Amino acid sequence: MKKLILGLAFAGSLLVNAQEKTKSSSPVTFGVKGGFNASTLSKYDGNDGYDNDQKLKPGFNAGIFVNIPVAEKFSVQPELLFNQLGSKTEEINRNFSNSQSSKWEYSYKKNLNYLSLPVMVQYNILPQLYVEAGPEFGLLLGGKEKGDLKVTETSGNTTTTQETNFSRKIVKDLHNKFNFGIGIGAGYYFTENFGVTARFTAGITDIYKHNTGDAVRNNAFQVGVAYKFK
Repeated sequence: MKKLILGLAFAGSLLVNAQEKTKSSSPVTFGVKGGFNASTLSKYDGNDGYDNDQKLKPGFNAGIFVNIPVAEKFSVQPELLFNQLGSKTEEINRNFSNSQSSKWEYSYKKNLNYLSLPVMVQYNILPQLYVEAGPEFGLLLGGKEKGDLKVTETSGNTTTTQETNFSRKIVKDLHNKFNFGIGIGAGYYFTENFGVTARFTAGITDIYKHNTGDAVRNNAFQVGVAYKFK
């Protein structure tokens, strides 16, 4: 009986050591991530740069990743994310003429949903701290446009208000199916498994297919959390 117990213990220790060796010889790790997006659509005016007068639109991103070490401090991290982009615009215009006045309050939101594939090259400044940069490829899944207009007119002691609104799906045939951008970011892992991330992605391609005016590009700032399975 003692020999049997010793034999089982010895076999168990061999199995544990084999598993540890397998883990150490396979440094590739998989994980999940998700977080908050703050996005805008920028327009290039053709003269003096980008016109970023639009407000940040909230959204989210979520998906999976694989981290592949290629050198002592370098790794490549492809990701597959559901990514909400777009923009929000709010304007208020006032007109005055003698005893009459009018106020136009306009709100417009454009939501664009993408399946995104970022491929980040990461450099570990510290074992738990990294910076990253790389391209992001996106496939447009669909989206929605929503707008509200409120007009308030005052003439003497009389005030009238009119409100109109719309909500509709985007016409995908008018939008480019593929989106391309460049991302830069950083991340910090508090443990071997759990970390926080931050990234800014600047769009390169126009979101519209047949745009004869200013180019319109996606831009997004992302913050979130990541979890590695080890």
